Amino acid sequence: MLHAPPQDVSSLRIVVVRDEGQLQGLATEWNALAGDVPFRTWEWARTWWQHYREASSKLFTLLAYDDQGDLVGIAPWYVSKSPRDGRTVRCLGAGEVCSDYLTVLCQPDAMELVVERLADWLATEAADQWHLLDLSGIAETDLIVGRLCQRMAQRGHLVDRQPDSNCWRTELPANWNEFVGGLSKARRDKTRSVLRKTVDKGRVVMREVQTETEFERAFDLLIELHQKRRRSLSQEGCFASPKFTEFHRDMASQFLSAGQLRLLWWELEGRPLAVSYSFVGGDTVYYYQGGFEPELGHESPGWISFASDIRLAIEQGYRSYDFLRGDESYKASWQATACPLVRVRIVGRQASARVRFATWRGTERVKDWARRILLRMKG
Repeated sequence: MLHAPPQDVSSLRIVVVRDEGQLQGLATEWNALAGDVPFRTWEWARTWWQHYREASSKLFTLLAYDDQGDLVGIAPWYVSKSPRDGRTVRCLGAGEVCSDYLTVLCQPDAMELVVERLADWLATEAADQWHLLDLSGIAETDLIVGRLCQRMAQRGHLVDRQPDSNCWRTELPANWNEFVGGLSKARRDKTRSVLRKTVDKGRVVMREVQTETEFERAFDLLIELHQKRRRSLSQEGCFASPKFTEFHRDMASQFLSAGQLRLLWWELEGRPLAVSYSFVGGDTVYYYQGGFEPELGHESPGWISFASDIRLAIEQGYRSYDFLRGDESYKASWQATACPLVRVRIVGRQASARVRFATWRGTERVKDWARRILLRMKG
């Protein structure tokens, strides 16, 4: 439940969560601020920390309480320390998991005051506790992080915003025919033809996980088909990482219990053909990962899975289908438009922090120069 917003910045109290025990009991209030985005939930952050925390890392999650004792803002962060980077603050969920649409969680009416208080606290009371804020998976249009960058710059901090990969989202109409009608003619014709010859005729059967028993079978199939497909392209595949695999097995099971898992698989005449792993939040399906049997590539498994998944989403009343991060060309062909992400770096005011940042920026410029030279040579 959201309460009346605080009236002035001095009324906000910052509490730092430094160990996992302090996270317990926050789920209800956390998720009330997180909204419908799965990657912002308490479960996602807590589970990521359980699987990915390292010996050099500590929680650095900031809670903003008003004078009534209500939680009105959360910065879901942790801090790690290394000789090269110093004390770096990152989002829970950063790294190979590729959590998208991360932000500072906040009661909407309290945003300006929460951002102001966080900036004050980071620049003064906590100035010696961090050297760099390195926030990734942030939407370019995110107001809260954008305001935080402004406030920190006003306090003398260097702020660097760089484009990251795009997410891609399709807005879904009320019916399937309207959606198909918006595709290019070639894609429209093939979509109708592929579904008519396979799913609609019963050659291909689509199944959706509903029970724990089905979940275990489908999740193992997801790993198998994803890795087979990647290996066929001479790529490692994301499930080659044990941490990644166990995180998602744990997280997907929790989302199944919460009614937020969308794990589908397709069988061609009884043989596994493709699998799709997604989450749901509000009126949106978030497609995360998938795979298909490379030996059945001639049956258009990718086409079958996406077309029938999107058709099912429309029939179930969802209004958006988000392909998440990555600029693969197939996404735009399903009428998806880019939702740019940015990576934000805010530098501490210590001399050592500024030297580290200048060194990093110089290295990045050299790399960019080398890439451009290489492209010219190839051209």
